[in-house]
This record gives sequence, C-alpha cells and structure tokens, in this order.
Amino acid sequence: MSDALEKAEAAAREAAVDTAAVQIALAAVELAKAATAQQQPAHSTCQHERKPGRSTGEWLGISCAICIGGVGIAFASIAIAIGGISVAILALVLRSMWRDYQKGR
Repeated sequence: MSDALEKAEAAAREAAVDTAAVQIALAAVELAKAATAQQQPAHSTCQHERKPGRSTGEWLGISCAICIGGVGIAFASIAIAIGGISVAILALVLRSMWRDYQKGR
C-alpha cells in the first residue's frame, strides 16, 4: 500500500510540474498575443482611404484629348492668320481702288 501511495505522490508531483509548465506556456502565448496586439495599431494608424491611381486606358484617353486639342488650336491659329491676311489684302485692294477713283475725278 505504501508503494501505491508513493506512486500517487509521484504522479501528483509530476502533475504539479506539468501544470506549472502549461501555465508558463499559456502565459507566454498571452504575452505574445498582447505584444502583437500592441504592434498592429502602430501600422494601421492611417485612417484615410487611398485613392487608386489612373488606369492605362484613362491615361491614353487623356493624352488623346490633349493631342486633339492641340491640333484644334493649331488649325484655329492658321484660320486666324489666313483671316488676317485676307483682311490686309482687302484693305490694300480697297485703298488702291479708292486712289484710282480719286484720280479719275
């Protein structure tokens, strides 16, 4: 019977040691969880949403619009220049006609 009692005492001591080891392991896990929880908010302190960048299609559309606008401005400038030349020629012709009319009087 004392042999059984010694076995029971040894089992109780072993269980106590195992329980302490399990408690230490659980404490280490909880400590790791707490450390991870403290580190995560440091990385996610930014509260605004980042806007996505423009896609390739959008950039192509913008560049085509700029090119077409540039060509339109070039044609408008040419039209204004032609109009100015036409007015200058008309003024010279009218002045010449006026002089001829004045001489004929």
